[in-house]
Amino acid sequence: MTAENSRDFPISWEEIHRDSKALAWRLSDTHHWEGIIAITRGGMVPACIIARELNIRHIQTLCIDTYDHKEKGEPHIINAPDIADGGRGWILVDDLADTGTTLKVARKLYPHAHCACVYGKPAGINMVDTYITEVSQNTWIHFPWDLSFQYSIPIANQRHETQNNSGS
Repeated sequence: MTAENSRDFPISWEEIHRDSKALAWRLSDTHHWEGIIAITRGGMVPACIIARELNIRHIQTLCIDTYDHKEKGEPHIINAPDIADGGRGWILVDDLADTGTTLKVARKLYPHAHCACVYGKPAGINMVDTYITEVSQNTWIHFPWDLSFQYSIPIANQRHETQNNSGS
């Protein structure tokens, strides 16, 4: 993804709460759930909100390291809870289905779990059973736990700077 065609999409705490609650609403009619497997770190906040809304007390964490804010690498499992029956009756929760890399690992570990993400991109959405919002593949979602308040350049000025830097 190049800087010229990438789009920034900041999500506020209120938006992640609202969208996670909407995900819980969709999951409430689906099944009686045994528990939640939160994919860390991004899935922890949505998992807590979903657990509250569905009155689920049993929460485990699946810790997979695939990338930082700049670079993607090979998935590395840091912790995988021992869940019986391939995760049947459990919800795998993550914030975002991006390329599907993390979810492929999670699905292999828990093939019978129900995979739920708040946001999804075209390359990863096929790994998800339930989601709330789809965004384009070239969109970079900025979650509130990754942000700090600072000045934001207006969109018109960003386009002007891009044109000047490309020699137009």
